Amino acid sequence: MTSATDSNATLPSGATASTDSPAAIAAQPLVMSIILACGGAHLINDMIQALLPSIYPMLKTGYGLTFTQVGLITLTFQVTASLLQPWIGMYTDRHPQPWLLPTGAVATLVGIVLLALAGSFTAFLLAAALIGIGSSTFHPEASRIARMASGGRFGLAQSTFQVGGNAGSAFGPLLAAAIVVPYGQGNVAWFVLLSLLAIVVLSRVSAWYRGHLAANKGKARPRAAQALPAATVRRALVVLALLVFSKYFYMASFTSYFTFYLIERFQMSVASSQLYLFLFLGAVAVGTFVGGPIGDRIGRKLVIWISILGAAPFALMLPHANLFWTAVLSVVIGLVISSAFAAIVVYAQELVPGKVGMIAGVFFGLMFGFGGIGAALLGHLADLYGIAWVYGLCAFLPLAGVLTVLLPDVRER
Repeated sequence: MTSATDSNATLPSGATASTDSPAAIAAQPLVMSIILACGGAHLINDMIQALLPSIYPMLKTGYGLTFTQVGLITLTFQVTASLLQPWIGMYTDRHPQPWLLPTGAVATLVGIVLLALAGSFTAFLLAAALIGIGSSTFHPEASRIARMASGGRFGLAQSTFQVGGNAGSAFGPLLAAAIVVPYGQGNVAWFVLLSLLAIVVLSRVSAWYRGHLAANKGKARPRAAQALPAATVRRALVVLALLVFSKYFYMASFTSYFTFYLIERFQMSVASSQLYLFLFLGAVAVGTFVGGPIGDRIGRKLVIWISILGAAPFALMLPHANLFWTAVLSVVIGLVISSAFAAIVVYAQELVPGKVGMIAGVFFGLMFGFGGIGAALLGHLADLYGIAWVYGLCAFLPLAGVLTVLLPDVRER
């Protein structure tokens, strides 16, 4: 496909297409309909992703899976969702592929069908891998398009896009509790309808993207300005990766095992535990939406400080709380810790201008990768020492927020 950026190979090192330039984006109007469409597709994508861990208790009981096998299913999904993302982002930075989004959604649809029909651990792994492949094509490209439509309000665009995913993650367990858990695994097939809707929405988004590329074809492509020394940028990216590690290892303890924790410690039913997971994930969605616009106003470094380190005292109290305070603390933790991700992604894009897709792919990839490794490791530790012990250990992870002091100040120009 010939596109507006196919000639990037002739540009000097550091050049970037005008469609990704912050100045060029800021000069164009905010296209909220496209940002909302990306966020809506993100809601469906992550709702389908959340379906998998939501039915873990049912699959564990029905097929005699161990916690380690449950963790390996999550690891398979997270690895396929994470390893491809940076490469897809890097490639499409130079060679945009407008129809990649609906194509990836087809892989997700096939994964849902297989999950509904699967009858073995191997089949569950394959279904998880296909859903992960669909996710890996979605996140870097949809994040890029949301940024293109932002009119320079990058934090707003990223948080609106991201909150769609968080909302999907919150509603996934509710739909699983209402549709799948009471009536059986075959009812996973109902989610095919949502996947078809996502394909339609993403086809319209891709058409806008294609038109946007055509409208900007031949325009001047300014060199991406690098304000900080390369060594400082590398150190900052390592610090951001460590912060993502602490955040998503901790989040993995909730997304994969919070229902098990509630069932074991407070003798709750599977359906009731899903409601508590929904409260946590709903708080995550609210915190994500708030974090981006606040970062636009007060600075992203301060948001990162408050988000990760600010969750630490509540995380340390959680393993010792009764059921009521467990619900309260989980909501507070969700609100606080979730506000960081949009700030981290936009902060990193400001550190490495001109690499929007690659940076989005790297950090979404790290999110999935660390989440998957965390799920597998924490599942193994739960088999060895018990789920309550795992929550006591994970409570210390948000203390890694002190590393934020090592980040340089970045000012948007």
